[in-house]
Amino acid sequence: MFPAWDSDLFRFINEAHQPWLDGPMEIISGKLTWIPLYGVLIYYLFRRYQSAYWKAIIYLISTVVLADQFSSSLLKPLFKRLRPCHVEEFQSWIHLPAGCGGMFGFCSSHAANSFAIAVGYYLLTKNKFAGLAMILWASLISYSRIYLGAHYPLDVIVGALVGSVGAWGLFLLYERLIKKS
Repeated sequence: MFPAWDSDLFRFINEAHQPWLDGPMEIISGKLTWIPLYGVLIYYLFRRYQSAYWKAIIYLISTVVLADQFSSSLLKPLFKRLRPCHVEEFQSWIHLPAGCGGMFGFCSSHAANSFAIAVGYYLLTKNKFAGLAMILWASLISYSRIYLGAHYPLDVIVGALVGSVGAWGLFLLYERLIKKS
């Protein structure tokens, strides 16, 4: 069902690991690592939107909830694709510095959530530099998931699309609601 290039590219990335990079990749992939960044984003939105910043915050939270639920509650149970760390034929070579996650991995919630924030933030601010930086940030998180053995490349590509399209769709709704109020 999934293309062979996906497994081949996963193996290429995962086997190219470097011991000095394991720790940083675990930190990059950590859920709590990015709390300071979220604080900066909230502060910037507050400065930009003043009393209406809560609308922007609700929009961003909604993008993450949508991306997370779509990836975790719909796609993972629907496709039931084993994470690479649960594939028996990979056990002789797979590198898992952070251990193995849940059973199913299609699509990556890390990728979906980080791209939802990145695209959503860009759509709100229209700041090209910040938008590019956020897309690079989301891409780095996505790459870390492959490096750590948690996801195949296609898992993170689809996750990125889920988060990006969800953020864009919700932004269209957000703009309509904001213009009415």
